[in-house]
Amino acid sequence: MAPYHIRKYQERDRPRVLDLFSKGMEEHAPTTFRHILKLPTLALLLGVPLALFLASGSWLLVFIASLALLTALRFFSKYPWVQFKVLCLRSDLSDITKSYLGEPGSCFWVAEAAGQVVGMVGVLPAAERPLRREQLQLFHLCVASECRGQGVAKALLRTVLQFARDQGYSQVVLHTTMLQRSAVALYQRMGFQKTGQFFSSLNWRLFAILSCVFVYPLPSAQASQAQGQAGGPDPVPCALVPGGLALPW
Repeated sequence: MAPYHIRKYQERDRPRVLDLFSKGMEEHAPTTFRHILKLPTLALLLGVPLALFLASGSWLLVFIASLALLTALRFFSKYPWVQFKVLCLRSDLSDITKSYLGEPGSCFWVAEAAGQVVGMVGVLPAAERPLRREQLQLFHLCVASECRGQGVAKALLRTVLQFARDQGYSQVVLHTTMLQRSAVALYQRMGFQKTGQFFSSLNWRLFAILSCVFVYPLPSAQASQAQGQAGGPDPVPCALVPGGLALPW
């Protein structure tokens, strides 16, 4: 992979960003399907073809029923991700510049390598008004499949954390699902703490897919300033990378 750098989103990035997001959503469907196949409740559903065989004695009917069941499960494993993709494309991703670059305290970055966008992430102040100056929420962290394992996601996360410090936020918050195991592992290695879990919809509850809340606590601006005046070390050392963004290492 060619060397990459992190920079702010530009309108010319829009086609590649939307393509990256869409492909990322599509990748979740097979994982969801495999998760559904391992559920104990699936044994009850498999009883339907068996009951048909006992009632009719026809293996053909059993085959058709089993095929219909698997087709239905595959559809339901895709549906929530398609629904989420459509929702995002109609809301915040419909106008990325307006959604993420239109007000202070929000931003959207891309990782670029050899002139190609290979990663992305966005942040917005918390939706709840009392928390808008305290919590920064992370959205759409995504890296192209061929560029994973190269530190791109870490660099994007470090960019977010540095931005949150500079803006005076006390927490960075994100939501993900238990199925995104590599993402969960990355967040935990980076210092995010799991603070809660919930079923985000009836579909997720039906298939036992939990959404998880992760929080990265940041020192207050006053505490950081006091530490600096006391001559103490910075809480996170920084280096300047191409594109002019300070990243904590």
